[in-house]
Amino acid sequence: MANIFTDAPEGQPESFVTGDYVTFKRSDIAKDYPTADYTATLVARGANDNVNEFEIGSTKEDGFYLFTATSVQTATILPEDYRWQIEIVRDSDSARVVVDRGRIQIVTDLDTSGLDARSHSAIMLAKIESLLSGKADSDVAEYEVGGRSLKKLGFMELVQARDYYRAELVREQNADDVAAGRQGKSTIKVRF
Repeated sequence: MANIFTDAPEGQPESFVTGDYVTFKRSDIAKDYPTADYTATLVARGANDNVNEFEIGSTKEDGFYLFTATSVQTATILPEDYRWQIEIVRDSDSARVVVDRGRIQIVTDLDTSGLDARSHSAIMLAKIESLLSGKADSDVAEYEVGGRSLKKLGFMELVQARDYYRAELVREQNADDVAAGRQGKSTIKVRF
């Protein structure tokens, strides 16, 4: 692994943690769009809500564009999946062209105080299991207060939801294992 502070990798990262220093270079773009005549910017927008967005500007180096975002800049980026594009602007007349697109995942910094680092599936599973354990103590299926009624989920509905989120959590853990080079829990070994 190279030192990112002294040796910027070629190509944008697939993910980074909020609050991290981010830098990368794109020499492939500089071949067609020389740095003397063009400016490059990475623009990203949230893939889930299409509201969150950020930009990473570049400096013009000899033979490549160097994209850099400081730790202070990335600390304000909300964690989620983003779609990005690299925009090239011609300096002479501000004409713009998109030259590359992709996806990037911005990950929550675990140092954030008060952070619940569990996935949505893990949080929901814990809440449903808590509801199930409380069902035996006090279970009122339906009640009315001031003309407004509320109906709780039944035992079987909670069991189905629990099973769904357990399966989701196993899928997430398997994906993490595969990404880390380990075998997932659903890997079946066969010998002939």
